[in-house]
Parts: sequence; structure tokens; C-alpha cells
Amino acid sequence: MESARLRAVRLAHHALVAPETDLGAAARRMAATQAQQFWAGRWALGIRTAAEVSLSDVDDAFARGVLVRSWTQRGTLHIVAAEDLAWILELTRDRQLRQAAGMHRRFGIEADDITRAVHAALSGGNCLTRGEVAGVMAAAGADVAGSRGNHLLSALAVRGQVAFGPVVPREGAPTREQYLIAADDWLPDAAAPAEPWAELLVRYLAGHGPATLEDFRWWAGVPVGVARAARETAGDRVTALEEDLFVVADVVVADVAVADAPRGAAECCAEVLALPPFDEYYLSYADRSRVCPPQHCAAIGPTLNGLVRPVLVAEGEVIGTWRHSTAVGTQHLDPEPEPFGPAADAASIASALGRVARFLRG
Repeated sequence: MESARLRAVRLAHHALVAPETDLGAAARRMAATQAQQFWAGRWALGIRTAAEVSLSDVDDAFARGVLVRSWTQRGTLHIVAAEDLAWILELTRDRQLRQAAGMHRRFGIEADDITRAVHAALSGGNCLTRGEVAGVMAAAGADVAGSRGNHLLSALAVRGQVAFGPVVPREGAPTREQYLIAADDWLPDAAAPAEPWAELLVRYLAGHGPATLEDFRWWAGVPVGVARAARETAGDRVTALEEDLFVVADVVVADVAVADAPRGAAECCAEVLALPPFDEYYLSYADRSRVCPPQHCAAIGPTLNGLVRPVLVAEGEVIGTWRHSTAVGTQHLDPEPEPFGPAADAASIASALGRVARFLRG
């Protein structure tokens, strides 16, 4: 598939040209939305929602239990629909814990030693800040100095015992912190899919396709054999557009069947989009050169310290980056564009960044 056509179809799958009706639907569409930077994950869902939602609207979805955040895959924080967290962790838990085992041994982390104390502190729908949970762990005998507390917290979250829920209020700037909740008290009762690995592949393709099995393997953080088995189990729910390039069978996006998507430039999205750091449109593929000129990928990331810059996108292609501060005293400043060249109209870039500013201030 030529790159321009692939980008056109991906934009639609990502709900960037055919947004979802509400934040919960956007989260379900994406299956899991990277949110290592909390504000960035919230904007990733905001831009995929039909109404021009604000940061406070997303915060309200967390307060109502529609959304939660946890280390769902690759040892990285993602936002998911609350009803999906338990079954996704069932798939990824063992591998994440194995990958963290060396670090846990180094720090002497034994999550079982403090699970009971944390669960008791959060039971009955109680919510505590990260600092308050660290205090509970310390009182139970855990060493939370340095990064030990964070590693211990992530171990509890990966085991499905805690998750990040409602947002902690913050005066004068966008909120940054979430309360910790007990997952078994907070999450809705929801049956796991009959074929969970197949379901995860289908959900990934519904929000990210067309994509390869290698893309899915990278995104889910699993071996290639697991990705292949998921494809086999999915059967005719998944179809190949060409060798090793898959979509959900019979899916229709932006009122256009995938098989008949336009072959020209991505005219479905001529306007510029300002996507957040770590956005799924850029990050969630093993090969990112189909949406970004290869000479710019290194500057965007992931960098050596794991950062991924926010990007400007026009007709599905990354045309530059942008920056913005959410610190107290600077959050009122406008986002600043850093285009790669004169590929997009300055007014279109300003409009895209203006939408970001309204989201953060709303």
C-alpha cells in the first residue's frame, strides 16, 4: 500500500478524521493510549472526541470511573476504558513482571509484603495520593526511598491491585497527579473476552490499522509467536490488505470502506493536527517511517532517555514538532511550533495549536 493511502486510512482508524462521540468510546477505540505524560494522554483522547472537550472534561471521566490509567503494557503507563483494564493486565502481567524482575531483585522489592496494607488503606472506595500510598507502604515496612516506591507501586498496579483514578486538584495550572484506587473496588464488573489475545489484536487494528503483526508485537510488548497466535485465533475478524498488512475485516472508517480508500493524498485530513508527546499515531508502530520522514524520526524520538516529542501532522504526515509548558506560571503561554519546513500554512498550524491551548485551559 502506498504511503499516502496508508496514512489516509490510519488517520480514520485513529479517530482523527472521524472522531468518537465521547471519551469512553475514544479510549475503547484505541484499546490503550500511552500516557506516560498524563496531560499528553488526556489530549490524545481529547483530539479523538467529536466535541471540543477540555482537560476538565477528561478529568471528569476519570472521576466518574469511565477511564483509568495503569502500566498496561511495555512497562509504560496507558489510559484505558475502566472495563478493559483487568483483562488486558491478565494478558500482559506475567511478561511485565518478568521484565521487571531484575530491577525488583536489585531493590529488594517484594510486593506481596505490602499488598495487604495498601489494599486496606484503599478499601471501601477510598482514594490516596501517590505520596500517601508511599507512606502506607513505608509504615508496612517497605523501603520507598529513591525509585523503590515507584517500582513497588508499578508492581502492585501490574498485578491488578491498584490503578490511577480521579485527578488530584491543582491550583493555577493543569492537573498532573491522580489518586490511587483499589482496582477491585473501583473497576466495573466486566467479563473478559472469550479469546482475549485475538480481541486485543482486533482492538489494536480497529484503532491503529492498517498495521503489521510486527507493529502489534511492538505495541503490545509481546513475542512474535504471541502475535502470530493472536492472528490465527482472530480468524476472519482480521483481513490482509496485502502481505502482512492487516485491518479489521469489513471495517468502515470515515464512511469509506478500507478496501476502497482513496489512493491519492490524504485529502481526508488536509488540516494540521497538533498531536501530543508519545501519540499513538506516531509511536505505536515498529516502522514509523510511513508517517514521518526518516531523517526526522531521531529528533522526535524515542530518544535515549525515552522521550517522544509532540508532532504536527498534515495530510497524515509529520511536518514538524511543537512545545508547550504546563508548569505553574507558564501554562498561559501559547504553544510554539517548530515545523521542519514551509510544508504547511502558518494559519493552519496556529489553528491546531490554538485548539491545544483551549483544551488545557478549559
